[in-house]
Amino acid sequence: MLFFSGTAPRKPASGVAVVASSVGAMTTVTRNLALELAPARFNLLAAGFLDTPLSASLLGEGLEARRAQLREVLPIKRMVEVTEVAAQATYVMWNGAPTGAVFDIDGGESLLLSVEGRPPAEYSR
Repeated sequence: MLFFSGTAPRKPASGVAVVASSVGAMTTVTRNLALELAPARFNLLAAGFLDTPLSASLLGEGLEARRAQLREVLPIKRMVEVTEVAAQATYVMWNGAPTGAVFDIDGGESLLLSVEGRPPAEYSR
């Protein structure tokens, strides 16, 4: 079983408590199911901000500003593409060893958030 979630729990922000809690719970669910229902495998892909039509509709005119921000601050210097998430999903399904694992596909976003436990000033919602 392969679950998909996001990185919302790593970025505390006002107004997203329910979403962040739900997404964060997926890590616990994935790991516990991997133990409880072994040998069935359970893994989780946690994607960062993706360049998708949904992103475009949510951000509207702010999409290009978000792209520019991510090009500046992310280690990969661009947004994560949907095809990269699909490639990781294919790998996790093909490889029979991973179970109870969480794969971050966020362009290094989680690295930025771990600096002193908070994001750099230029990396804000």
